Amino acid sequence: MEKKTYTMDDFVHIIAKLRSENGCPWDKEQTHESLKPCMREEAAEVLAAIRILDKTGNPENLREELGDVLLQVVMHSQIAKEEGYFTLEDVIQEVSEKMIRRHPHVFGNVQADDSSQVLQNWEEIKKEEKQGKEWVKTPLRDIPPELPALVRAGKTIKKADKLYETQPDMKETLASIRRLTEQLEELGVADVSLPKGQKQAWEKALSEVLWDVSNLARLASMDAEQVLINKIEDFVEKYE
Repeated sequence: MEKKTYTMDDFVHIIAKLRSENGCPWDKEQTHESLKPCMREEAAEVLAAIRILDKTGNPENLREELGDVLLQVVMHSQIAKEEGYFTLEDVIQEVSEKMIRRHPHVFGNVQADDSSQVLQNWEEIKKEEKQGKEWVKTPLRDIPPELPALVRAGKTIKKADKLYETQPDMKETLASIRRLTEQLEELGVADVSLPKGQKQAWEKALSEVLWDVSNLARLASMDAEQVLINKIEDFVEKYE
């Protein structure tokens, strides 16, 4: 089946053949559940490729990693087709309809003068779309627990503040972090030999510090996850 140029249809057929009776033993065994780590890792690889592109100007790695993410999308769609749920065409149809529906300022008559208005319209339309969906329990439960903790914390804080006005301002958050830091100092140096109660106190204080830091990042219009990623990179660069 080797060709000089492959189309999207060719790629779909390649994946279908890999999943067929005479296909690849490994590919045939895969399920939505078994492929979850692959999707997580491939998404991370794309983020790494964007960083590499930014640093080197070389797009080769990004092109490759986007292909790997596309592979995951087509593989899940093929499995769903075999299960009688939906096809890749259904996926494309639904996301196309969604993009048109959520951009009424482009495909309709709604006015949006800046990106903030676009985001506001997007959230309102998204909220309407989710009404009646059986898997949407509550606004905060709708945020996937599979997200990295810092990402989920930031999204939870943002949505809770919008719906319930629960989060303190910058001054209050900084004061809370100072108070918690003093509390940790009073607890003493953590050690594996600490009594269970002491460890629980440390865990509670640390969780509150991380929560406050997530809120601080939100108030400063920063991505806490990306800030920590940058710090890790700086650390690795310093020592290696």
